[in-house]
Amino acid sequence: MLFVGFLPIDRNIAVGCALTMAVFGTVISTGGAAAEQKAPPVSAVMATYGDVAAANFADAANSARSLDQAIDALLASPSSETLVAARTAWKTARPYYSQTEGFRFGNKIVDDIEGNINAWPLDEGLIDYVDAPSYGESKAENPLYNANIIATASLRLGKKKLDARVIDKALIAQLNSALDVEANVGTGYHAIEFLLWGQDLNGTRPGAGNRPASDFDLKACTGGNCDRRRAYLKAASALLIDDLDAMVKAWQPDGDARKALAVQNEKQQLAAILTGIGSLSYGELAGERMKLGVLLHDTEEEHDCFSDNTHNSHYFNQIGMMNIWNGSYAGKTSVTGAGLAAYTRQLAPEAAKRVDEAMANTEAKLKAIKDKADSGEMAYDQMLAAGNDVGNKLILDGVDALVSQARAIESVVAALKLQAKFEGSDSLDNPDAISAN
Repeated sequence: MLFVGFLPIDRNIAVGCALTMAVFGTVISTGGAAAEQKAPPVSAVMATYGDVAAANFADAANSARSLDQAIDALLASPSSETLVAARTAWKTARPYYSQTEGFRFGNKIVDDIEGNINAWPLDEGLIDYVDAPSYGESKAENPLYNANIIATASLRLGKKKLDARVIDKALIAQLNSALDVEANVGTGYHAIEFLLWGQDLNGTRPGAGNRPASDFDLKACTGGNCDRRRAYLKAASALLIDDLDAMVKAWQPDGDARKALAVQNEKQQLAAILTGIGSLSYGELAGERMKLGVLLHDTEEEHDCFSDNTHNSHYFNQIGMMNIWNGSYAGKTSVTGAGLAAYTRQLAPEAAKRVDEAMANTEAKLKAIKDKADSGEMAYDQMLAAGNDVGNKLILDGVDALVSQARAIESVVAALKLQAKFEGSDSLDNPDAISAN
């Protein structure tokens, strides 16, 4: 039985700017020659899939180590220069991680840890001080909305009292989804982003967050509690490395992610690949990360909202999906092998062609957003503004391309007689309900 459909998404689980990936270092070749006229075996496709994941997560982990070193330099000597260097390291790290997101949805082991790494949006008042007039004093659905753990030695989590006198990895990990509120995010890229940039108080006007380096200066402290803010930033950075290292380990040839795939039959294995890129295309990226923001004209729905880096994260999500489809990765260690594209081109050439064309179109539409933002002419949060027809259209063109891409991926599922369920999004499937809220 074939089942292809879209499921409602749990949006908060997922949750230098222009970086060109250079091909250098080791090359791993895992598949058959492109000139062969028969489809590569599924085992070769899956070997390439795993090798791409392993190489990509390794680059993400290593770039997180470079970020950690920049954070160490900031904490050793807080200044505008070391703060800018740490922010640059964060931006440099993001594309590597963004390319891994196509491994979500089809692999439970990735989904289980993703919320620790990339959860968003977050109620930043849980972590640190915020601008009260713009942020507000409370939020009915989140008792921890303004908890400010950096300024608090203890925290009440329902019946549990959390000892927060020492800020370390164990403490901040307990903040994720505290009180079953998904906007309570204590770890990952976006917690680090908030600590490095602070709130973006510009709305749809130009400008990102502008936290001063003195917020980390023990001798000339601004914002209060600089010692605890420093401890939080360092703990979040160290935990990010731990989580990414866990993914690197999982995708080694004898790792748990590959073992979980190996016990599945071939159709299930192929469906896992297509579920990942189909769900990221449709419900997650087209729906929750892009269409929702335009519907609400709300900069809080911007993915990298503190740093104004959203355009890069979206673009490299697409590059990651193309990597998975084609069975290649251009990073510190480059991978080329038998990809799902080569397999499908032999067994369902029309469906494969449809995906190839859709992916090329989507890349072009997301590149247009990236180019506009990189030029300095219009940041992504400005594109979301009500009345900005040019900016709204840039985003919606990307949404339309991603939806078409998901439909093309559906055609592969059908042609190969697989079963797959793609994540959905109310912003695409029931937009009237979003507008009414």
